[in-house]
Parts: sequence; C-alpha cells; structure tokens
Amino acid sequence: MRVTLVAAGGFYLFLYGFGSATGATYALFSSVALAGLSRIPGTGPQRAALVLRLLPVCWLLVVIGTYLSVRTWSAVAGMLVVGFALAFAAVGGPRPAGAGPGLQLLYILPSFPPYDPGSLGERLTGTTVGLALLVLAERYLFPEPPTTPYRELAARAAQTAARCARELAGPPYAPSPDTLREAREAATNLRFLKVPEADRPAGPGLRDRALAHTGLAARTLLNRLSQVPGAASGGAGPDVPRGVERLSERTAERLRQLTGPLPGPGEEYEDLVAARARLAGADPEQAAPAVLRWQAAALEVADAALAMATAADVAVRGRAAGTGVAPGRFWYARMRAPRLWWHRIQGHAGQRSVLFQNAVRIGLALTAVRLVAGLDTLPHGFWAMLATLSLTRTTVGATWSTIRVALAGTFVGALVTAGLLTLGGSDTVVYAVVLPVWMLVSFTVGPVRGVGWAQGLFTVLVALVFAQLAPADWRLAGLRMLDVLIGSAIGAVFGLLAWPRGAHDELGRATAGLLRRAAEIVVATSASVAAGGVRDEAVGAVGHRSLRHALILAESAYAQFQSEPTRFGDDGRPRPGTDWQAALMTGHHTLWGADRLLAPPAPGRVVVPPLGREAAALMTRLGDRVAGRLLLVSARLDLVGDTPAAPLPPRDPASDGFTAEPPGASRGYYATVSWLHSLMTDLERITAADTR
Repeated sequence: MRVTLVAAGGFYLFLYGFGSATGATYALFSSVALAGLSRIPGTGPQRAALVLRLLPVCWLLVVIGTYLSVRTWSAVAGMLVVGFALAFAAVGGPRPAGAGPGLQLLYILPSFPPYDPGSLGERLTGTTVGLALLVLAERYLFPEPPTTPYRELAARAAQTAARCARELAGPPYAPSPDTLREAREAATNLRFLKVPEADRPAGPGLRDRALAHTGLAARTLLNRLSQVPGAASGGAGPDVPRGVERLSERTAERLRQLTGPLPGPGEEYEDLVAARARLAGADPEQAAPAVLRWQAAALEVADAALAMATAADVAVRGRAAGTGVAPGRFWYARMRAPRLWWHRIQGHAGQRSVLFQNAVRIGLALTAVRLVAGLDTLPHGFWAMLATLSLTRTTVGATWSTIRVALAGTFVGALVTAGLLTLGGSDTVVYAVVLPVWMLVSFTVGPVRGVGWAQGLFTVLVALVFAQLAPADWRLAGLRMLDVLIGSAIGAVFGLLAWPRGAHDELGRATAGLLRRAAEIVVATSASVAAGGVRDEAVGAVGHRSLRHALILAESAYAQFQSEPTRFGDDGRPRPGTDWQAALMTGHHTLWGADRLLAPPAPGRVVVPPLGREAAALMTRLGDRVAGRLLLVSARLDLVGDTPAAPLPPRDPASDGFTAEPPGASRGYYATVSWLHSLMTDLERITAADTR
C-alpha cells in the first residue's frame, strides 16, 4: 500500500498535474527503487530515517548518471565504478546493503540516452518529491509495532547478570535454575541471528562497535557466571560477586540512559577493580585447589563485567569515554569515524572477502549490460540492467534457478501486456485507471509468490507506465522480453565466471584460516602463561590482529552462506552440514580468553611469575593438544585446501588432563586450563555436527 500510494501519487502528480513526463518517471522509479527493489530492514520510521539520509546520495547519482550519458564509454566507466562502490557499501552493515540495489537503479535510469542536461532540474525534482512522499508514507502510514533496541537487550542481559552475581554472593552460592534459564535466554537474545537486521550494531562506527562489544561481553559474563563452581565460593569471599552485581546494575542503567549528563563508569567500576586486585593478590599457596579454581573463575567473571561496563560506556558516551580507555581490547575507542570506516573497508578489500566478491560480480555484470545496451542501441536498455541487478545471485546454481523462473514469468507477463496494449490502444485513461490496481497487486503478490510472479507482474506494470508516457503497442512486450533475456544471460555468465559457488567454499577456507590463527594463539598464550614475564595492556591487540581479521572474513562469509539456498542430498533432505557457528564461537573464545589471560593483573606493566615445573609442563601439553585439534578440524573444514584430513575421535583423549591438580598450581594455571577446556568443548561440538 505504501509503495502504491507513493509511486502512483508522484507519477500522476507530475504527469497529469504538471505535464512533466520526466518528473513523473523519476518520481515513480525513485520510490520503487528504495521501497520495492531495495530491501531496507527495520520499521517504517527506521526506513524513513535512512531514506532521508540517503537523499543527497540519490541526487548525486542522478547528476552523475545524467552527465555521463553523453557517451557510451563514459556511462560504462561510470557504471563500473558506481556499481562496485554501491555493492561494496554492504561493508557498512545491513542498512546500506539493503539500500544498494535501489541506489544502483538511480544511476542506471539517467545514464541512458537521451543526453539531456537541461532536464536535470525535472529529474532532481521528481526524485526529491518521490522520496519525500516515501519518507512520509514510511513514517506515518500503517505504523508497525516497535522492535526492542539492542541497547535494551544488552541492559536486560546486564540485569540478569546482576541477579546471577547476587545469588553467587550468598548461600547456596549458586544461581537458581530459574536464574540460569533467564541467563541462557538473555544471552541467546543478544545473538545477531535473533536480532532484527535494523537493530543490529553491525556498522563500522564507534558506537556500533562498542555496542556489539557490549553484547559479546554480556554473553561472556552470563556464561562465566553460570559456570562458577559454587562449593568453594563461601570460603573465598563475596567481594567479587557483589562488585559484579553492582557494576552490572549500573551498566544496565547507563544503557537505558538516553538524556541528561553522562558521567564515567562510576565508583562501582573502581570498587570491582579493587576487589579483583585483592583477589589476584591473595596468596595462592594458602588455598586448596577447589578454592583456586573458584578464584580463577571469579577473576574471569570480574574481567567480563569490567569489559561489559567499559564497552557500554563507550557505546553511550562515544569518544568522550574513549580518552580514558586503555588500548588493546578497546583499540577502536579513540579512533574517529573515517579511520574506523577505513579499517572496515581495508578488512574486506581482497578476493577472500565475500562482500568484495559480490561487488566485483555485480559491478562487472552491470558494466557488461550497459556496454551491450550502448553498442546495440537496445531500446529500453535499463530494463536489461534491472534484470541483471534483480536476478543475479551469489551462486551460479541459484542464479540459473532464478533466471529460469523469471523468464517464464516474464514470458507470461509479456503475453498479458501484448493483449492489454492491443485492446487498450492509445486510450491512456484505461492505463491510468488500471495502473494503481495492478501496482498494488504486484507489490503484494510478487514478494510472497516469488521471482516468477514478481517478474510477470512487473512486466505488465512497466508497460502500463510507458503506455502513458508515449504511444505504445504490442511490440513493447517483445522488447521487455528481449531486455530481460539479455540482462539475465549476462548475469548468468558473470555468475559462472566470478566465484560461482558463492560463500560455500569461501566459508570453509575462511573458517579453516580462523582455526589456524587460533591454534597459533593457543600455543603462544599457553607458553606465555607457563613462562610468566612482563604483562602490558597494549600487547594483546598487536599480537591478535590477524585473528581479528580472520574473524571478520569468516563472519561475513557465514552471513552470506545463511542467505544462500540449502543444499539437499540425493534423498531430498537437507544435508547435515558443519556447525559453522560453533567454529566462529571458537574464534571468539580464543581471542577473548587470550586477551584476558595475557592482561596484567593490575594497570600498567606487571611482572607475572612463571608456573611450577609440573604445572608448566602439563599446561604446555594441553595447549599443544588443543592447538593440534584446531589444526585437524581446520583441515576437515577447508574443502579446497590440500592439507590431508585425518580422522577425528568424537572426544579428544587429552580431555582427561583438564581435571588434574598439579602441586603448587596458581590461579593462572586453573584459568588457562578452564579456557583450553572450553575450546576443546567447542571443537568437539564442531566435529559432532560434522559427523551426524
């Protein structure tokens, strides 16, 4: 209803109110581009806000397309640059990715002849009015229920963490079953898969990064709180659990604070830092192994709570909070937006990024169509480009399947169009009456029934539009069919030539690379903890940069893999695939655990003593064993690599070593063993899913 009212209203206003065919065309297609062709996530107000911010970009695209249409070569060169840039803008998150196809159309439309800079004013006016009407419709027509912001989800998770910590601080020194269930639900609700796309803090900006960091820290905190051994906690002191409780409550309040003064983390943060320091400075030789295990778990809980509070402070206050944050885990806190954008772009600027692959594929395909349309003077050539834009998929199989259905739908639509234009003749009143009804049907049925219905209905729709702009007969239906055939064929060719398997192979390669980087980190961290030495807050960020980059590539490949068609076996059932998410969580656990274990127990540079001989030898063996399993799993996941895959038992024999209690072992030993055990559990989950 929104698209129909806006597109038809703007079209009729300019065509019959002002007598401007150019303004009518741009008013209609600008609204259809950003409301029909684009898939902008979010509620109506969220979409309206994004369209309003994109208005200057739309003006720029119309201006560039108008002036570059003077020659075919200039229009083709512009299509190559604009096509790649708009597709690659998906690195900015779901919103620019969803708006990309519509913005492509706003360059494509004016880039075709006639070259008429004199009509630029009408084109910009039509575009502005069409988008203004769209903003008003999205904002006020048919309001949708609001979604829960990610800040609120993080605040709820912090409240649940406070409740868990409160129950840990007193008898029976363990969270109740109801509280544990709430903790699991709160942690699950923070997963991006459970959050609407528009509410995900997936952008490269400071506050988005910090809010995503807050969610990850909250999930880690809830997981650690649910695993703290309760038997020894009564004799180990309640300072840390109570400090975590107060800081978590304070964090929840800050995340919900939208107005008023925004002071720093507060005394709750300093109190937990002091409690953590007292616990870290306690004499380990006077404590039993069970107490040391609890103390190691309590230190992990404190670190996660402090990380959550710091990230939330940056998310709320921005760079004002970053000036007091130490580098390392919060490397982004002091950076300005251009540097953060450059960091995101740089991370995806390579052929191993699926976002880069998609941008190259669609950019080259649109450029080829524009070249063919210009050299052959293809009538209504932008229809061919629209077909390429809307039918090209990330895998060659999905592209061919989509094209077959789309061509069938276009053929049926062309037959209906030919009959309609023959019966209607030159009577534009008929087309003016039918257009809004057909438009409503097209934008209602098309998204529900699939691409075949959408292409067939849209074929009739564009015929009803162009029959009012200029005299048309049944041959217009043939031109539409020809354009769609050419555009889809070129899209299929580039789908075959440019990374035809989509994200499947890239996901295996990227995840295998992630696990290899993780194996390096595991060996280095285990050796560092065993040997002791100087700890510095800034060292972790430099040493783990390659693992962070591997996580970026693997997560983007996984996100695209989720949108690709499910692979079926010979029996018609979905193939039991790898638990890719467990592999990604292994990378996160490796990064966070290594950062935590190598962090100094107090601010600044601190000298940490080495472990005893027996504890150091046992930890080194466990670290090597976990690293070896990481490499074995990576060989199994990398289907395009040449590393031979060895058989993997469901449970690693080294798992029995995690319960050992060597004499003189410190809290650092038990914290590291707990981390290695969690990684081994993650790996067993991956292999269990892979062998089902």
